[in-house]
Amino acid sequence: MTESEPITRLLNDWQNGDADALTTLITTVYNELRQMAHGAMRWEREGHLYTPTVLVHEAFLKLREQGWDTAFRDRHHFFRILARVMRHILVDHARRQSRQKRGGKLERAELDEMHIGQLQPRFVTLLDDALEVLRSRDPVKSDIVEMRFFGGLSLEQTAEALGLNTSAVYRDWTEAKEILRKEIVS
Repeated sequence: MTESEPITRLLNDWQNGDADALTTLITTVYNELRQMAHGAMRWEREGHLYTPTVLVHEAFLKLREQGWDTAFRDRHHFFRILARVMRHILVDHARRQSRQKRGGKLERAELDEMHIGQLQPRFVTLLDDALEVLRSRDPVKSDIVEMRFFGGLSLEQTAEALGLNTSAVYRDWTEAKEILRKEIVS
């Protein structure tokens, strides 16, 4: 049995009405989700409203608010959706921060691991808008950015979550950063 089969089975059991499967699923993936949230939070400013634990709990609450109506196909799909939910939580927070600090000067930021930290809320909202444009053009590249930037996953973890090889993810990550830079500047 592969690593993803138990999670896929739990997802299927839970979606078929087995309430115990949800409890087992959360217990099984909780540490992975916390690591994912920790990776996402490392890009945020110190003193951020969310901690990794709070972000994971908030992500599950958001899914529950939406009626848990997403039909998760497998482990990969589950983690992609949770990375997307975490993205929306962090972007919504950045939008609220940006509204509170209207008139602030926007600093240039790069989408490289060495420069992502300390992003201004306004840049995060511009990035989110550019990511939506990228999603309409190339959903895979958008998923990669979401999982790397907002999900905090490494290239290898992203490749595993998307079922791609690492070199393809690296190439798409590099191309996606360039597309996003152009979208943000224009």
